[in-house]
Amino acid sequence: METKNQTGISEFFFSGFPRFQEGGFLFFIPLLLIYMFVVIGNLMIFIAIRLDVRLHNPMYNFIGIFSFLEIWYTTTTIPKMLSNLINDQKTISFTGCLLQMYFFHSLGNSEGILLTTMAIDRYIAICNPLRYPTIMTPRLCDQLIMGSCVFGFLVLLPEIIWISTLPFCGSNQIHQLFCDFAPVLSLACTDTSMILVEDVVHAIAILIAVLIIILSYIQIIAVILGIPSVEGRQKAFSTCASHLTVFIMFYGSVSLMYLRFSATFPPFLDRTIALMFAVLAPFCNPFIYSLRNKDMKEAIRKILSSQKVFSMSEN
Repeated sequence: METKNQTGISEFFFSGFPRFQEGGFLFFIPLLLIYMFVVIGNLMIFIAIRLDVRLHNPMYNFIGIFSFLEIWYTTTTIPKMLSNLINDQKTISFTGCLLQMYFFHSLGNSEGILLTTMAIDRYIAICNPLRYPTIMTPRLCDQLIMGSCVFGFLVLLPEIIWISTLPFCGSNQIHQLFCDFAPVLSLACTDTSMILVEDVVHAIAILIAVLIIILSYIQIIAVILGIPSVEGRQKAFSTCASHLTVFIMFYGSVSLMYLRFSATFPPFLDRTIALMFAVLAPFCNPFIYSLRNKDMKEAIRKILSSQKVFSMSEN
C-alpha cells in the first residue's frame, strides 16, 4: 500500500485500523454512537444557552462557544475514522491530510485559549465580584471569543504551509488514527529538524496557558475557602468544578501527546492517547457541563419538552 513516483506522494495510508471483516465493525458502532452523542450533546448545550435568557452571561457564552467548537473539533477526525473502519482503502489525499491537521489543531488551539479565558473570567467573577460587571462586558466577551478563534486559526498557518512544501517520496503509511504532525513529518524525505523549534514554541504556549489557569484557581480556591457560608462555598465551587474537570482532561491528554519531544511511546499507547483527546474528552464534556449544572439541566429540559428547536429551524 505505498504510493511512490517521481513527483512524490499523492495520498497517505492509515495502518492503525483493523479491516471491517476482522473486527472493524466492533469499533465502528461504539465510535458512531460516541460521535452522535458528541454532536447532539454539544448542540443541545449551545442551543440551550442561546435560547435561555438566564444563561446570557460571559461564563455560559464561553461554554456555548466551547461546545460549538467541540462539534467541529470531532468532525475533523471521527467521520474519517468511521470511513476507515468500514472501507478497505484506508487512505487520505495529501491535501486532505493537510486540511485535517490544520483544522484539528486550529480548533484545538482555539479551545485551549478559550479555556484559559474562562479561567480568567472565573477569577474576576469570584475574586473581584463588584468589578466583574464593568470588566467583563458583553463587548469584551465577544472580543475574547473572536480573538481566541482568530489566533487559534492563524498561528498554525506558517507550519502547515511549510509542511505543504516538503517532499514526501518514501513510505506513505501513517501509523496513527488521523493525520498529525509527528507521524506525517516522519515520512518526509528531507531534514525536518526545524520542527523542533515549532515544538518548543507550542510547548511554551501550552505551559503558559496551564500556568495561568493554575494560578487563577489557586487564587479562586483561596477566596472560596474564606467564604463563611457553607452554601456559598458549595455554590462557588460548583461554578468552577466543570471548568477544572474539562481543563484537566484537555490539557492532560494534550501534554501527554505533545510535550514529550523525542520520547516515543508504543503504537498502542500512542493511539490510546490520541483517542483520549480526540474522542473521549469531547464525549465527556456534555456530561460535565450539563449534569453538574442545575441551570443548564433546566434549560436543556425546557428545550426537550417544547417545540423551540423545531420552530427555530423553520425560521
